[in-house]
Amino acid sequence: MKSSSETVVRSPGSDRVLVIMAKAPRPGTVKTRLAPSLSSAAVTAFYCCLLEDTLTLARSLRDVEVAIMCPDTDVNELAQLAGSEVSVVAQKGEGLAAGLTSVFAHFAPDHQKEDHQRDARQRRIIAFNSDSPHLPRSVLEAGFETLAAHDVVVGPTHDGGYYLVGAKASHPTLFAGDGMGTSSALERLLARTRALELSVGYADPFYDIDVADDLTRLAEELRLAPARAPRTARWLREWELATEHSRTSSRTGTGEL
Repeated sequence: MKSSSETVVRSPGSDRVLVIMAKAPRPGTVKTRLAPSLSSAAVTAFYCCLLEDTLTLARSLRDVEVAIMCPDTDVNELAQLAGSEVSVVAQKGEGLAAGLTSVFAHFAPDHQKEDHQRDARQRRIIAFNSDSPHLPRSVLEAGFETLAAHDVVVGPTHDGGYYLVGAKASHPTLFAGDGMGTSSALERLLARTRALELSVGYADPFYDIDVADDLTRLAEELRLAPARAPRTARWLREWELATEHSRTSSRTGTGEL
């Protein structure tokens, strides 16, 4: 297990780094927008499934270094969950914007060294959500290919945000300001890329798992292909059965014959 100060980088020969933005699965701190639909314990259990399946997805890519970026207080817990093959790195600062800034500050090559080693392969770093086990592996592979030809790659979500962002260098102001987690997050990010004169390529649009409707959509997808995210698929099957049982009990409890 690695402590927050022992941020060992795995597979140093790889020029592709995939970083999962994660939190330790604790009640009341993860997927909070699901709280109106699920109990705190259920949300936490669901997030555990999402995170473990997302880790499996990340590990399935060949020649890719996998890491987790998280708050300092979550490092030890996530290191136990992720295992020894995944680096767990403490972000500097609080919030998602600070976490994303930390990803590229930590993993991007040193600019001065890069100036003296122009023939060296440029490292491509992609950060993506910890609740994306349903993402096709081909989308991540294509994201790295797109990043080879652009300064930044972005994976838009249907609600105006983004589930994936990648770069080959650290740009400290790229995630500055507010707007993270809102419907204007993507628009604000693109405005900053324009201000920094960075070229942008796009990954396929996708959706986040934030509210109850997203659970229903994900359950329908994984019902057809449960092997894509087996832990999540199993949890969703149990959730659907419990929901149907609750509805049936509610109808029969009204006195109807």
